[in-house]
Amino acid sequence: MRVPLHMDCFVAKNSVVRKIWSKGDTILFIFAGASAEFALNKAVDWLYFTGRLPADPIGRLFSTVSYARQIVFSDIDTANKAIDKITEIHSTVEANRGLSIPGWAYRDVLFMLIHYSIASFELLERLLDKSEKEKVFSIFYKIGNRMGLKDLPQNYDEWLIMREEHLENDLEKGELTIDLYKQYKKHLGVFRYKLLLESQIMVVPEKVNTLLQLGKFSWLTILLPIYKFCRIIKLDGLVKRLILPQKYRAEIKELDVET
Repeated sequence: MRVPLHMDCFVAKNSVVRKIWSKGDTILFIFAGASAEFALNKAVDWLYFTGRLPADPIGRLFSTVSYARQIVFSDIDTANKAIDKITEIHSTVEANRGLSIPGWAYRDVLFMLIHYSIASFELLERLLDKSEKEKVFSIFYKIGNRMGLKDLPQNYDEWLIMREEHLENDLEKGELTIDLYKQYKKHLGVFRYKLLLESQIMVVPEKVNTLLQLGKFSWLTILLPIYKFCRIIKLDGLVKRLILPQKYRAEIKELDVET
């Protein structure tokens, strides 16, 4: 996706956010972590109202990636239209249910994307410095602000505090948590489901791990250096095709973006 030279980008072309969201493997870890936290969120019933996530969790992942790409790699006007479309979709769901999605639930989703963007990039690439983490925060702050969300943290340090409060107050393991994990297993199969759990161990906060009882050690820790070598010799595409079902082959190829 190329932005005309005369148009301003929503995310600066040299931003670390573009680097994070241009790598398919980083995105897969982002959504592995988010899938764990989504399942624990006290507002998870909203995901069941439309039925889209439990019916097709992998398809939902690629749908979300599509919107994220429209925002991260577009000019300001196109990105804002994509954000407005997301807001419109949620407003329609609220109207159909006759209830409003809690403001904290919207913030939680933004907080997840900030956390897992940073955690996944640091796992696969390198540690980010404070200024880079601030840039990640600022992009998602712009998205939340455009959506009209209230009570957003104003900087990265405030976000760290609110993030911890969210982890303590907004998560619980309930019947829908258990059911959503059953759906993950059903759609992924036993091997890929195990891979999901091992990936989650590597990026989720301790509170999430404790509630889900994921375990402290992931065998992916041993395999990760091998995978990084596969990236160097351009075999990572084959690995991604093994990780995700064949019917999503076209979407898998599009996970990596040239920057």
